[in-house]
Amino acid sequence: MICSVKQYSTITNGSDIFLRQSTRPPMQRSLLLPSLPVQKSLRSVISVQKALHVSAIESFGSLKPRTSLIKCQAYEADRSQPIESNIELPKPDTRSEAAKKLKIGVYFAMWWALNVVFNIYNKKVLNAYPFPWLTSTLSLACGSLIMLISWATRIAEAPKTDMDFWKALFPVAVAHTIGHVAATVSMSKVAVSFTHIIKSGEPAFSVLVSRFLLGESFPTSVYLSLLPIIGGCGLAALTELNFNMIGFMGAMISNLAFVFRNIFSKRGMKGTSVSGMNYYACLSILSLIILTPFAIAVEGPAMWKAGFETAISQIGPNLIWWWAAQSVFYHLYNQVSYMSLDEISPLTFSIGNTMKRISVIVSSIIIFHTPVQPVNALGAAIAIFGTFLYSQLWVVSRAYDSDGIAALDYVYLFMLDFLLSLPYLDERLGVALAHNQSNLGVRCA
Repeated sequence: MICSVKQYSTITNGSDIFLRQSTRPPMQRSLLLPSLPVQKSLRSVISVQKALHVSAIESFGSLKPRTSLIKCQAYEADRSQPIESNIELPKPDTRSEAAKKLKIGVYFAMWWALNVVFNIYNKKVLNAYPFPWLTSTLSLACGSLIMLISWATRIAEAPKTDMDFWKALFPVAVAHTIGHVAATVSMSKVAVSFTHIIKSGEPAFSVLVSRFLLGESFPTSVYLSLLPIIGGCGLAALTELNFNMIGFMGAMISNLAFVFRNIFSKRGMKGTSVSGMNYYACLSILSLIILTPFAIAVEGPAMWKAGFETAISQIGPNLIWWWAAQSVFYHLYNQVSYMSLDEISPLTFSIGNTMKRISVIVSSIIIFHTPVQPVNALGAAIAIFGTFLYSQLWVVSRAYDSDGIAALDYVYLFMLDFLLSLPYLDERLGVALAHNQSNLGVRCA
């Protein structure tokens, strides 16, 4: 039997590729082509005249579920054989994971930006109107008002709380109020950069309070990570050109108060179903109630009125706009930080907090033209690096048995996993929290 193949030239679009069935070309006699014996199986014959068919389903009309692979198939007559070319489509889990990472990135960007803007306007207000108690009160009042309006208008769902919730929140609010006022007093006396350098020493207070008051123990590596924090803060304080003892002590008291705030929050708020945003809103409202009488007693309306008249005569109505900006941005940056805690691990949050402090220090130096000596900058860098190292080692130490891994193993594990990738480290820590270290077999030689 002599046969010939007549080639058809066709033009297909995207939909044709998936929907059109290939047709058998008509068989004609020809004296120009040699005879080709027809074999029973044509699987081993490869022809360039086959119409390429790309199908997203195994077989049309099949009840089998659709797969996530596109199979390229070449049709010969009424048979089809898949070509070894598979194209993977993104899985739904992958897309949701990418969306979650994007959401966290947006949270971090907002957190840093809002914090920088708050610190700038807060310092502007304190330079023109040096009344930190009133400034702190206005910040809490603005945030409380924003959330009350959000709850009343159903923009945000109001939390379901009871008297036990507010009793547990009270010591947290007291510590939060002290820390907030102390930090504002510090910024009214010294540069923003210096306040944040001293506030980077908060981990040292956390370890000391946990060790001597709560009886908690830490690996040697965690204690060693405090050395650069203490040394860097000390070096920065000694070389600060505009050093002020009230400003220095305000930052130190703020560190201590926020440590107790975290302790009270962990102990008293376990088992609550309040979201991070609503939790901070309730904290702001209760702190405002606590702070208002003390602000009136320490400064008072007479001092506020005299200071307001002086500030208005010097800078005009800009003071009002600065007040509004620092109050709104204070609430927003704290709200975003609490919302971030609902989405990320403590490890990622600690890294974000370190980067936030760096951005505030650098931006305040640039905007306010703060004079910085090289030794002072070195002290700040050492302190911030120590804070970063401490936060990583603390999280890693909590993930493994305290007596099951040596101190240097923490350093090795942290450096190895962090250099590979942050998401990998988060995953490792999540596994380690669920399983014993011996089951993982993670040991250093």
